[in-house]
Amino acid sequence: MEKIASFTINHLELVPGIYVSRKDKFGDTVLTTFDLRMTRPNCEPVMNTAEVHAIEHLGATFLRNHKEYASKTVYFGPMGCRTGFYLILGGDYESKDIVSLITELYTFIANYEGDIPGASAKDCGNYLDMNLPMAKYLANKYLNEVLLKITDKNLYYPD
Repeated sequence: MEKIASFTINHLELVPGIYVSRKDKFGDTVLTTFDLRMTRPNCEPVMNTAEVHAIEHLGATFLRNHKEYASKTVYFGPMGCRTGFYLILGGDYESKDIVSLITELYTFIANYEGDIPGASAKDCGNYLDMNLPMAKYLANKYLNEVLLKITDKNLYYPD
């Protein structure tokens, strides 16, 4: 069986950043999938499910309510390896095009106070597995160590 594209990236050289994972055509629309890599694979501990779950709820809510990107947001959710998230936007984008959006998103998460949207038995299948303090910590770490200091190394996959 042929490897899928995401398994051909050298994860030993990959650093946290914003990467274009793939582009697909859906009718006349290009769908751009972004790899929002928050931790360095195989070098840092992975994120626990509770903080991943909290970031997922906050991120999806933020993006689907964003004044410019709400109608372009197709999906926001965690990677199975728990080192980051996938964001799928309708449109043909490059990583540098969404740095301000992702900075705004992670600023929102890092500063979030209150109840996590959708964190109830009625709204979520595992609402008790959320950790807002750790989600905020990890969002702040990604924001300050990567997003606010972003370089080409954090925008293009390693060769």
